[in-house]
Amino acid sequence: MNLENYYWYFTGALSNKFCDDVIAHGNAQQEKIAITGGLERRIKEFKDSGKKIKRTKINKHLTDDQIIEQIITSDDKFLKDLKKQRDSNIAWLNDQWIYNEIQPYVNMANKSAGWNFDWDYSESCQFTKYKLNQFYDWHCDSWEKPYDNPNNLNFHKKIRKLSVTCSLSDPKDYKGGQLEFQFRNNNDPKGTRVCKEIMPRGSIVVFPSFVWHRVKPVTKGTRYSLVIWNVGYPFK
Repeated sequence: MNLENYYWYFTGALSNKFCDDVIAHGNAQQEKIAITGGLERRIKEFKDSGKKIKRTKINKHLTDDQIIEQIITSDDKFLKDLKKQRDSNIAWLNDQWIYNEIQPYVNMANKSAGWNFDWDYSESCQFTKYKLNQFYDWHCDSWEKPYDNPNNLNFHKKIRKLSVTCSLSDPKDYKGGQLEFQFRNNNDPKGTRVCKEIMPRGSIVVFPSFVWHRVKPVTKGTRYSLVIWNVGYPFK
C-alpha cells in the first residue's frame, strides 16, 4: 500500500503528570517478558497443538492460559531465540483513563494523515520498559491473518490497523533506544528513518500497523513507552 504519510506525530502532547502516572501505574503491575507474535496467539497455537498442561499444588490457582504462558516463557530455546529479536519488559494496562487520553490522537492522526482506516477497538495498552542493552529489532505489528477468537468479538476476524507509540521518558534519562521506521522493506537500509519527533517526553506517534519499525538498543538509563494497537475489520 502506497502512503503519502507513513506516520503522524504530536510532539509533547501528553502532560508530565500523565507520563508520571502511567510509569508509576505500569511499574506497580506484574512485569512480564515481552514476546513476539502476541501472547494470545501463541497460547492458541499451544492449545491447537493438542499439548496437555499439568496441574500441581503450585499452579492450581492459575487459569489454563496462565499456565500455558509460564510454559512458553520458561522454555530455554524459546527465550534464546526471542532475545535475538526482542529484549524488553512489559506490563498490560486496561485503564479507561489511559484510553480517554490517547484515542482522540489516534482519530486525529487517522484523519490528518489521510489514512481514514476503519477501526473500532483498542487492544490492551503495553507499558514497555527498555533497560540497558534492551531493544526490539525490525518488525511490523500486523499479522498475516485476522484474529481468530470467537469468544471475544472485539477481536474476532479483525486485524491491527493503527499502532500508537507514546514516549513517557525524558530524553535526558536515557541514551539510545531510537525508534526507527523503514518504508521499503526490512532489508533495505536506504529506507530507514529515525523518528526524532517521538523524542520529547509526552510525544505520540501513530502509524499503520503494517509499517516496519524497530527500537535500537538502550545504551544508558531506562526508556519507558506506551504502545496501543487499534483494530478493525480487514481492508477491502
